[in-house]
Amino acid sequence: MIKGFVMKTTFKYDHYYKYDELKSNLKHFAATYPDLVDLDVNCVTEEGRNQYVVTITNKKTGGALSKPGWYLDGNIHAGEVTGSMAAMYTVDYMLTNYGEDPEITKLVDEMTVYVIPRVTPDGAETYLTTPKTLRSVNREYMSKDGGVRDEDLDGDGVVRMMRIKTPYGAWKIDPKRPDSMMLRDPGDSEGTFYDIYPEGVLIPYDGSENLKMEKDPWGLDFNRNFPLGWFPDSRQPGAGKYPLSNIETKAIVDFVLAHPNIGGAAIGHTSGGLFLYPPGTRPSKSAPYNDIKSMIAIANMGKEELGYVPLNIFDSFMSDQSQYDSGALDDWFYQVQGIPAYTVEFWDLDSKVGVPYNWFDRSKETPELQMKRFNACIDWVKDNAPEYYEDWTAFEHPVFGEVEIGGFNYKFTHQNPPGKYLTEECEKDAKFNLRFMKAMPKLNIDSLTSEEVGDGLYKVTAIVGNLGYLPTNLTDEAINQHVDKPVKVSFKGGEILSGKETEEIGNLSGYSRTVTGAFFYGNLTTEENAPARKKVVWLVKAKKGTEVTVTASQEKAGIVSASVVL
Repeated sequence: MIKGFVMKTTFKYDHYYKYDELKSNLKHFAATYPDLVDLDVNCVTEEGRNQYVVTITNKKTGGALSKPGWYLDGNIHAGEVTGSMAAMYTVDYMLTNYGEDPEITKLVDEMTVYVIPRVTPDGAETYLTTPKTLRSVNREYMSKDGGVRDEDLDGDGVVRMMRIKTPYGAWKIDPKRPDSMMLRDPGDSEGTFYDIYPEGVLIPYDGSENLKMEKDPWGLDFNRNFPLGWFPDSRQPGAGKYPLSNIETKAIVDFVLAHPNIGGAAIGHTSGGLFLYPPGTRPSKSAPYNDIKSMIAIANMGKEELGYVPLNIFDSFMSDQSQYDSGALDDWFYQVQGIPAYTVEFWDLDSKVGVPYNWFDRSKETPELQMKRFNACIDWVKDNAPEYYEDWTAFEHPVFGEVEIGGFNYKFTHQNPPGKYLTEECEKDAKFNLRFMKAMPKLNIDSLTSEEVGDGLYKVTAIVGNLGYLPTNLTDEAINQHVDKPVKVSFKGGEILSGKETEEIGNLSGYSRTVTGAFFYGNLTTEENAPARKKVVWLVKAKKGTEVTVTASQEKAGIVSASVVL
């Protein structure tokens, strides 16, 4: 991509699409680019909305399943709407620039890209049209009344913080800045103290006089509902009744299994500014070395484009490695299907305000550092997106009497970027996506030759290779799980005397497996080239002038053919 090139799109990405706008834009693409786009309904939700899947490929250069495939989604969590916007942007950018940008044109001609821009349309619509926040979907799940339930009391469309005066409170107003709070120290016995809850109402409950937050009645977490590492709710909150018990998650797995050409996946979440790579249920050192090496290399491209931190899920993202979160889509992709997959955690307010979270050493995350970050966020939002912040304001609560309501619009400051910062996130992600797509395996017939070895007898030799970064099996984990498929090389034309009509030649490595270094007397070296090519030979009987055709195929690496005249 040309440095400084202005990224042209059909639609604007400075706001978050509600369902009708997302649907309208997708239908526009399908109608405008019929030779490049199929728009299908992957499932219909309980509220009657469509989970759409977009298939992008040049139909004139072959069917979708005949080419290497790549998968992208967003918004598996209702509030993480940046993921759906980034997915929509990639769709828009590829289609709008097809035929003008050589890189995009080549990708669409030679690959198939599958996009599910909004996994949970019901959940996202609730998030975008009400003050509510929720995990995945507005579907009641193991609800339990009791405590403070979030509600927009003052009618400004946002659930903010609510502070209540109480001598038992753990908080006090920061004397150095009245817009913020600080924790009481052990010697604070006199003064005005507070409890802080989400703005909301009190739902009566039996038991203690002490207040608490009510359990989220919409507690389903789609990213705990996938089959790999699934645990029941007692171990994994939000997991659902059984793996794939949600129509939206089952539709994803069914789609991936029905499209075996998929060789890589990017899954859009928020937030934190991270490129998370599996495994997430065991240490990365337990995974094949070359798999981790390749996944880090791809994640580093994301770091170059977005500035995000590459992070192994289990080693560094999980705070509890005995009761770890699991049942996630990225782990199912990699540990079951052998497909390299990334969870992209968009938007990192902490880094923008100058107090980044230290994912590699959580011991440094002291209460003092957390308050420093919180105050820096207040200052940044007030300076850069003041429409998303309100100072503390007195409010007469029907139960608690006088309370104060104030603080961030969390949805579009911490969880997602303010609208004017959204386009930049989407642009950078599209650049990464294009680079990731090009890492897929790609079959090639390097040469096809014939040699007359007798009267009407010919030796036909094909050199078949993989030009891609990833091997045709994608990962060594695919081999371990017995889901890798061999490259097949077929011969047509003449009578085969030696060799098979279809030869299975196993896996072809990619250049990711080439051993390189700079350690022999300071010189750069290729110690050992990856075994990315294999020779196939046939002895055939045919008339001189007969045309024979060799076809190489593998579900992740595509189909290629070459012909030679004997």
